[in-house]
Amino acid sequence: MKVQIIKASEEYKQVISNLLQFYVYDFSEYTGHDVEPSGLFGIYPDLDKYWNEEARFPYVIRQDEKYIGFVFVRHINDGERNYFSIAEFFIMRKYRRKGFGRQAAEQVLDLYRGQWEIFQMESNKSALAFWRRVILDYTKGQFSEKVENKRTIQCFENHSSLG
Repeated sequence: MKVQIIKASEEYKQVISNLLQFYVYDFSEYTGHDVEPSGLFGIYPDLDKYWNEEARFPYVIRQDEKYIGFVFVRHINDGERNYFSIAEFFIMRKYRRKGFGRQAAEQVLDLYRGQWEIFQMESNKSALAFWRRVILDYTKGQFSEKVENKRTIQCFENHSSLG
């Protein structure tokens, strides 16, 4: 079964905002976030930027017409470096370990050719294992890895011959 990534136009903003509640809940194990008095997690601080800035790209992930996650891609050009990065990546628990995350990740990587840096918090062992496997296979082992500020970062370049 194939997943579908869809560039999230403004009409998908509420869907992603809703899915972000589950994402922040899952991530609270690593970040320590608590819900607000309303019983919800706070609003994702940069959410609007994904529809207002040229260097940010939001996607919803679907499988069989059901929303199963989302991914935020950023293009970063800080004067010294020019690269793409996965800012956030989420697959609902029900759909994990079925290959859907890998499919979505590879589809997104195929959309943006060039330098990439993908990072995970060192304490998030499952994300670290997932991205190492995906990137190892996707690049056929042609990537480097470094640790900075309690984050593991994989660096690679994808060309038309990869993927």
